[in-house]
Amino acid sequence: MTLPLEGIKVVDFTGVQAGPSCTQMLAWFGADVLKIELPGKGDVTREQLRDIPGKDGLYFTMLNSNKRSLELNTKMPEGKAILTKILKESDIFVENFAPGALERMGFDWEHLHALNPRLIYGTVKGFPENSPYKDLKTYEDIAQCAGGAASTTGLVEGSPLISAAALGDSNTGMHLLIGILAALLHREKTGKGQKVYMSMQDAVLNLVRVKIRDQQRLERTGELTEYPQYPHKPFGDTVPRGENASGSGVPGWMFKCKHWETDSNDYVYIILQPWGWQDVCHAIGRPEWITDPKYATPDARIPHLVEIYGEIEKWTINKDKHEIVEIMRKLEIPCGPVLTTKELLHDQSLRENGSIVAVEHKERGTYYTVGCPPKFSGFTPTITGAPLLGEHNVEVLTALGYDMDAIATLKDQGVI
Repeated sequence: MTLPLEGIKVVDFTGVQAGPSCTQMLAWFGADVLKIELPGKGDVTREQLRDIPGKDGLYFTMLNSNKRSLELNTKMPEGKAILTKILKESDIFVENFAPGALERMGFDWEHLHALNPRLIYGTVKGFPENSPYKDLKTYEDIAQCAGGAASTTGLVEGSPLISAAALGDSNTGMHLLIGILAALLHREKTGKGQKVYMSMQDAVLNLVRVKIRDQQRLERTGELTEYPQYPHKPFGDTVPRGENASGSGVPGWMFKCKHWETDSNDYVYIILQPWGWQDVCHAIGRPEWITDPKYATPDARIPHLVEIYGEIEKWTINKDKHEIVEIMRKLEIPCGPVLTTKELLHDQSLRENGSIVAVEHKERGTYYTVGCPPKFSGFTPTITGAPLLGEHNVEVLTALGYDMDAIATLKDQGVI
């Protein structure tokens, strides 16, 4: 099977999640991804949140499959020389060091562009280059706060909330991936590489696009009719937290189901489309609402949504989430169950679809990971185990012309 990025060489100078998620996808698409790691330590996620003593943690293995690993101390002259040799022959360089770290190390964009004009330089930072916060080290939660996600998540009168989804990390990695692939296509046309700068704030902001939409609507009209406090409470000058409102012009809400008291995830989400309203009324035992002027039209229903949601929940609370989904499916009413991580991990259809994949690891044995999200008609990525620390030291250095004695010397010196 021919993969689209076969023959593309990637130097992965990243750690934790944002950078590795990007380079892992490049590897899944066929690129030769070489992960540069600190000798004896490697990526910090190798030892974070371990579930098997002494073995690489799932945090690392689930973000670094299909890669090779080279231990290299790039603060030492010989380490810098080795990385320079590798970069001269590479197509893509990806880094997510703290602001200024690569410049101090001597591997800034200007230097590498002069060294290899075809090189694409991908970088992840917390904030845009001209931001007043550009020097801040940024983590997932900080990015969600700075990108507008936290302020719009949670209860109306509660504190901002952080999403469990990696909006700041993996989302940034996917945005960087898009930029790198675009830069590759651009290089095909021009022959020149370029720098692709991806900030975590920008990546989160892109996913908060509809809230920026709502901010402009709020400034013009003073209210947002699809938010849960309308028309009962006044709006301020910023988009409020939306609780479980759908966030669109079509009402939607999260409803308790039969076992909600013992199962905190026995909930279902239902969207109230205008054209399915009659079926909803019949299903919940409120057929009189079909013609009642208070409920007959979408606009008329808006002031009564709290009451409507309450009546729907009187119906959902007598059935579990899967029963409700089956009923709504037949009525063609948008509806979905709250699926837990356990349900997703053990979902047979997701495994058959390649969305959850079993992977063999040299030390851990079998573990499961999230598969390649896009599914292609022309190829299917084969996901292999993440590399052991320095697993490819000899292979890489031999290809660069070092013999075994020289490699042994590099190891004694702490270069690898």
